[in-house]
Amino acid sequence: MASLNVGSLGEYIREQRRNAQYSLRQLAEAAGVSNPYLSQIERGLRKPSAEILQQIAKALRISAETLYVQAGILEERHGEAPGLRVAILADPLINERQKQALLAVYEAFLKENRETSGPTADAAGAGG
Repeated sequence: MASLNVGSLGEYIREQRRNAQYSLRQLAEAAGVSNPYLSQIERGLRKPSAEILQQIAKALRISAETLYVQAGILEERHGEAPGLRVAILADPLINERQKQALLAVYEAFLKENRETSGPTADAAGAGG
């Protein structure tokens, strides 16, 4: 799984906030987070959860997936729908540890399928 890059994430959020012409206080209020907490995120001092990133994305009117990619939670994928990953990360009924475990299992399945998608894929799947 990709590592979290909070410094560039904070810079990206600050840039998006300025483009949207929000003050720090206005974005914090719109996202439902405290002003000091958002400031710490922007300065790269705090690692926000997927839920907080989703709230910030909604307030900025940008895709939550964009922030997940910036945070290193998701890898940028071209030509692949990110729906499942975004849905897992946005689900309020499971905690962060559970979300990361689900994503890790999903990534393992994808990797396994990529490795077996060669000429031996039929032989590998016929065992059972």
